[in-house]
Amino acid sequence: MPSRPELAPALHRLRSTLARLKSELELAELDGAPPPVDRLLGDVGEALSLLAEVEAAAYPVAPVLVVDDDERLGELTARGLRRLGYQAGSSATLGALHPGHVVVFDLGLTPSLSAPDSAALKAARPIVVTGAADPASRALAASFDASAYLVKPVELEELAAAISRRLAEAQSD
Repeated sequence: MPSRPELAPALHRLRSTLARLKSELELAELDGAPPPVDRLLGDVGEALSLLAEVEAAAYPVAPVLVVDDDERLGELTARGLRRLGYQAGSSATLGALHPGHVVVFDLGLTPSLSAPDSAALKAARPIVVTGAADPASRALAASFDASAYLVKPVELEELAAAISRRLAEAQSD
């Protein structure tokens, strides 16, 4: 498991909550009394919340933004990525990009980009998806410093592999 400073405190809180839950059950059994269901349910809820913190600390998930001129295809792609464990959303426009976002960008939207949008996209090193396989489209993707160039239809596993490569690349920067 990766070493992250926030992981140890989250694991400690999780262990403490589970120990409290175990103690409540053991005491109820020793006393021959029914366990305090409300408290136990509260502890289980807290433990699940803490588990989510531990998972987030151990396995950080980078947000993925799928930008496609076909809104339905963009949402289907984002939904498929969410099923694979990514925090993915979709949009028909580029909008503001946030540091750490992995951008999956359809070249069909290039004509609508402003100069600042183009600069932000280049800084993001997008994964380009397009229906075009011609040299001009590849050159356009290269001008955005694309980290991958995928031709539609793109298999979800192929896109996930490109996202993983992009994330690994970002960590080494």
